[in-house]
Amino acid sequence: MIRVGQGLDAHRFERGRVLVVGGVTIEGHDGLGGHSDADVLSHAIADALLGAGGLGDLGDRFPGDARWKGVSSLEILAETRRLLDEASIEIVNIDATVVAQEPRLAPHRDAMMRNVATALGLDTGQVSIKATTTDGMGFTGRGEGMAASAVALVRVA
Repeated sequence: MIRVGQGLDAHRFERGRVLVVGGVTIEGHDGLGGHSDADVLSHAIADALLGAGGLGDLGDRFPGDARWKGVSSLEILAETRRLLDEASIEIVNIDATVVAQEPRLAPHRDAMMRNVATALGLDTGQVSIKATTTDGMGFTGRGEGMAASAVALVRVA
């Protein structure tokens, strides 16, 4: 059986935090506020995978408790993969989009795809990551934060 899951995440920018997107640290810009490293891309992907697998959502599996405080979201992706493996669910592919007016993410896209693929035990060809702006509209356009959406296709044994 083939299943599809969709994930969405958004965080505000917060001074004094490191910006991490797709496991890549991006210098020269405020980070995102959140319990873990607030990596919106990894969170959206994990949520899409959990949804596709019928395994709950990010808040269910990774609550705001001490275990997940400050953790790299690549660890959240690796744990998501473990949960899928336990349920005999194979990841077919992931397609994700990050929405941010700034910083420019295109120079980091290949590194993000490698990081996500490695954390999930996938080939980079199974992971597509894109970035877009909102041409100044909405909270992302005003530079208040960043969002990401993801779709995941899985095969259930």
